[in-house]
Amino acid sequence: MPTLRIAEIFTSIQGEGIWAGTPSTFIRVSGCNLRCIWCDTPYASWAPEGPVIEVGQIVDVVAKARVNHVVITGGEPMLFDAVADLARELRVDGYTITIETAGTVHRMVECDLMSISPKLSNSTPGESAGAGWPERHEKTRGDLEPLKRLIAEYAYQLKFVVNPEADLRGQLEEIESVVAEAKAEPGKVLLMAEGTDSETLHRRERMLVETCIERGYRLTPRLHVDLFGNTRGT
Repeated sequence: MPTLRIAEIFTSIQGEGIWAGTPSTFIRVSGCNLRCIWCDTPYASWAPEGPVIEVGQIVDVVAKARVNHVVITGGEPMLFDAVADLARELRVDGYTITIETAGTVHRMVECDLMSISPKLSNSTPGESAGAGWPERHEKTRGDLEPLKRLIAEYAYQLKFVVNPEADLRGQLEEIESVVAEAKAEPGKVLLMAEGTDSETLHRRERMLVETCIERGYRLTPRLHVDLFGNTRGT
């Protein structure tokens, strides 16, 4: 039976994106091919943790929550072959599935929404990430071929983490470059304020309103942070 290292499984509401507010069970897979400097789940990326669990056991845990929507997240879940097995088993049981990914890995996997968060240059870590990681991170995030394939093959949304208090023009230029090269629809592009507390999020979200109006992008909240703070299992 295929297995995955799982950092956590919990039920809450989807905090981000076009399905924000939807009751969802989250399966957080451990392991990532990036080292974003502002990563809010280092326990699933910088220092992967959690038990190795068989796919069937994961599905059993999800069933106990009695919630229709399942979010497979990470880390970077698309790295692992067993994610396709997990999604297939969930589909057989009738769940609505979102995959949350950075868009750096292409894989055939069953889902209703590919929620893709391409990383901008503001994500690149310093040498504290470990020898070779800044260069590896830049090379990985800069390869848009997997992203192009995901957009062409799946129902998708593109979420970009933005800090409007730090070179907003530069970040928008990067976003527009990615959107153009990947041939993404502006209406499926979502801007998400960087921040780990409500005060910061609200201030920065207000600053992004005009940008969304001008470019036809959407502004997504981070409801889980707003409601529960920057805590695990929410």
